[in-house]
Amino acid sequence: MASSPSPSSTTVERGCSANISAIHEDILQTHILTRLDGPSLASTSCTSPHLNFLSSQRDLWFNICSSTWPSTRNPRVLHVISSFLPDGPRSFFSASFPPVMSNSHSSANTTPFPPELISAVDIYYKNELIFSRVTETEAESSWFNCSPFRIDMLDPKDTCQTMIRPPENEEDLFTLSEELELSWILIDPAGKRAMNVSSNKPVSVQRHWLSGEVHARFGLVLSGEPKGRASEFVQCGILVTCGGGTQGGGGGMHVREVSLQMEDMDGKFLKGKGSLGIIQRAFEGKKGIKGRMGEEGKRRDERFLKMKRERKEKKLRNEGTLDVLCVAFGILVFASLGLILLLK
Repeated sequence: MASSPSPSSTTVERGCSANISAIHEDILQTHILTRLDGPSLASTSCTSPHLNFLSSQRDLWFNICSSTWPSTRNPRVLHVISSFLPDGPRSFFSASFPPVMSNSHSSANTTPFPPELISAVDIYYKNELIFSRVTETEAESSWFNCSPFRIDMLDPKDTCQTMIRPPENEEDLFTLSEELELSWILIDPAGKRAMNVSSNKPVSVQRHWLSGEVHARFGLVLSGEPKGRASEFVQCGILVTCGGGTQGGGGGMHVREVSLQMEDMDGKFLKGKGSLGIIQRAFEGKKGIKGRMGEEGKRRDERFLKMKRERKEKKLRNEGTLDVLCVAFGILVFASLGLILLLK
């Protein structure tokens, strides 16, 4: 007489034959998918057609965008995000999550320059949101094209208080560099494009010797205008300035400046028209990063600064050589004149 299977073995056999479709959709959508971050949700959508359908819901991705970047809750930004193709907020997240890390020069294209840029900026300290703003920049006027490119997230007299205590020594500055995070999403509302131009972690944190203000510098190195065979790069630099506060308690520092500028390898800040060209190519460039974003950002920043120093030293050497030649030529001219006078 055959023995009947035990309850435990029956459960195992049934569990082996079960699949994800056996779980009710409400449970998946309410208790599982809503707990995932953007990259995890994107990976989940690739596992099966059923999960791809459930993971593609617009409300789910709107929540992902707003939790990742609280500044995107701005009504204007929400409207722009909803118009991204082909999947609205999912397409926006895909474009904005990985920072632009391409060093290659993209081919020329006929896409018009963006007439307007929207900046959505969020700053975190110890994983707590301390700053979240949105600003719109008109990019078509002759004044914009001819003036140095700069986007300010704060008015000159506007500040934002934080819980950051003023650093007392170099160790505090290093700790602050590990605890700060910043995202700067540049959005082209007309072209339905977006990109993250921040290194996520600061590439440097320094304290001004006189004012005591703390300057945290973020940014990325992007491809610039090619000059002959030389590779030209520009630094998309983000500066966060904090000041005030008292050491040991009594109030944190105030964020006094959050700005974006473009600097070339000669140390010159680019004008609006040149910066738009850089931004245009970056919108179309490759995205993605190897390793940790903060570490990669620091490495690229160090390479950029090294190239700047080498170019400056070469320029000084050339100028020194030119000065020597000019002096030698002057001496030769005076010697020749003196010789002519003697012969007469």
